[in-house]
Amino acid sequence: MTEPQSYARLAREMESFAAQLGRGAAMLAAGRRVSIGATPKEAVYRKDKLVLYRYRPTEAIDVEPVRTPLLICYALVNRPYVLDLQPDRSLIAGLLRRGIDVYLIDWGYPDGADRYLDLEDYVLRYLAKCAQVVARNSGRERISLLGVCQGGALSLCYAALHPERLSNLVTMVTPVDFHTPENLLAKWSRHVDVDALAAATGNVPGDWLNGLFLALMPWRLTSQKYVHLLDELGRGGDSEALIENFLRMEQWIFDSPAQAGAMFRRFLQEFVRENRLARGELQIGGRRVRLENIRMPVFNVYARKDHLVPPSSSTVLERLLGSTDYTAYEFEGGHIGIYVSATAQREIPERLARWLRQRDNPA
Repeated sequence: MTEPQSYARLAREMESFAAQLGRGAAMLAAGRRVSIGATPKEAVYRKDKLVLYRYRPTEAIDVEPVRTPLLICYALVNRPYVLDLQPDRSLIAGLLRRGIDVYLIDWGYPDGADRYLDLEDYVLRYLAKCAQVVARNSGRERISLLGVCQGGALSLCYAALHPERLSNLVTMVTPVDFHTPENLLAKWSRHVDVDALAAATGNVPGDWLNGLFLALMPWRLTSQKYVHLLDELGRGGDSEALIENFLRMEQWIFDSPAQAGAMFRRFLQEFVRENRLARGELQIGGRRVRLENIRMPVFNVYARKDHLVPPSSSTVLERLLGSTDYTAYEFEGGHIGIYVSATAQREIPERLARWLRQRDNPA
């Protein structure tokens, strides 16, 4: 190839790249909303802001169904649809294809009427009732429970207080010990007057919490993702799909419900600052939460590169449980990648469904 030809080729490639960036910038600037959720679902229970959904597979299932249903308890921060973001990025769809009957708690958007909701409400009233509804709908005495992030901490509390109602417990990127050296959230919490914050705002604004989480890893969670998007666009892929995927994640990241003031204060003080769950000193409804009461099989999934819930915060669970059937799985990724990355779609639904199938209780 001659030198002029090389220059001409370079010019064409730069022109094509610039055009792709222009289209991407235009789509981002337009701020268009994208569809969220991929799997059909029906509401089977409602209480206050909470909705309990049951998901339906979109295709015929060619495996024997797992008889014990699975209830997913997501965190109160952000929205649970990240578990069913789009057809090729859906933990829920992956579980359905493998014969798991999936239910999910959507906590909704708390408002001023919910400012006094406390730990007892979320664990002993809402979560407990959802577990009862799932058991009744399926005709089972006990169910499997999957807790995600903060929802995993709530699930541990429920499992410790009501072990007779669960066949299996799964925890995913779940904080247990908040005082490990790598725990950024615990270090940050020391400088916040949570009582003044809750008193001033009633509920804690979701935008405020979003700013906190982004500030914990500012480069990775802000500038780096835009650089990565531009790099992907420059590779000549499907710019429409890339932009839609990016916008879908952005919509989820900034879709942050407010947090009930009483619950936020309690969680930050007793879980994060005082580390009562790991120390065995947490009380809910006048009862002590003893993790050694959890004797059902436990599958603990954590992420090696997790900046919010470092592995050391999760892996301590093994020595605190009473269960002799404990399985741990380290995902090679981060706190968000464990939900939506291509690697997660290949690995996590398969491992989790296989584990649940092996422990399917006939009762």
